[in-house]
Amino acid sequence: MPNRLLTFSLLALLAAAPLAAQEAPADDPAEPATDAPADGAPDTSPTPASDPAAEPDASAADPSAGLDMGQPVEAAPQEPQPGQAYLREEFGDWSLRCLRVPEGDDPCQLYQLLYDEEGNTVAEINLFPLPPGGQAAAGANIVAPLETLLTEGLRLSVDGANERRYPFTFCNRAGCVARVGFTNAEVEQFKRGRAARLVIVPAAAPDQEVALTVSLTGFTAGFNANTASPPPME
Repeated sequence: MPNRLLTFSLLALLAAAPLAAQEAPADDPAEPATDAPADGAPDTSPTPASDPAAEPDASAADPSAGLDMGQPVEAAPQEPQPGQAYLREEFGDWSLRCLRVPEGDDPCQLYQLLYDEEGNTVAEINLFPLPPGGQAAAGANIVAPLETLLTEGLRLSVDGANERRYPFTFCNRAGCVARVGFTNAEVEQFKRGRAARLVIVPAAAPDQEVALTVSLTGFTAGFNANTASPPPME
C-alpha cells in the first residue's frame, strides 16, 4: 500500500510539471545574437547607403558654388629697360618723358598733347634743352597730322607776339615732324608766357587754319628739372 501511494505521488508531480509550464508567462523571444568584432579587427558590416534625393543640391541653392574667385596679385613695379621710354615726372600741363640708356643720364623731353576746340587730339610737342654754347638753347620735335599742308609749315607764337614759321622736316606713319630750335630769349618767353599758339593748315582745306593752344603751365619747372642732353632720335 505504501508503495502504491508513493507511485501516485510521483505521477501527480510529473503531471503537474507540464501544467505549470503552460501557465507560466512566456518570455519575449530573444533576438539572434551577433558576434561582436574582436578588438582591433575592422568592422566589415555594410554602411547604409544615403538617399541622393534626400540631400540638397548645393549648385541649385548657389549658382556660384564650385567657382574659384581667385586671389589678388600685386604687380611689382618694373624698372624700364634700355631702349624703353618712361614717364619721369609731371609739371602742370607738361610731362617729362625719358628714354632709358645703358650708360649715362637718360635723355628727357617735355611733352604735351595738343587738342583742337572740340577736344580732338591733333598734334604734340616734345621740347628739350640743349648744351650751352650753341645757337639754340632748346629744341623741339613738333608732330602734326599727315593731312597737314606741308608747304605752309607751322607757325608758333607766345602770348600772340613774335610769331615765327617753321618748315616740316620729314613725315612717317605717326605724322609730319618739324624739328625746330629756340634761342635763349625764346625759351625765356616760354617761361614768362601764359600760352603759346600753334597754327597749321589742313591739306584738304588750304584756305583754312587750325589753331592749337600750347599751355605753358608748369613749363619753367619742367624745363629746369630736365637735363641738357641730346634728345632721342625719331
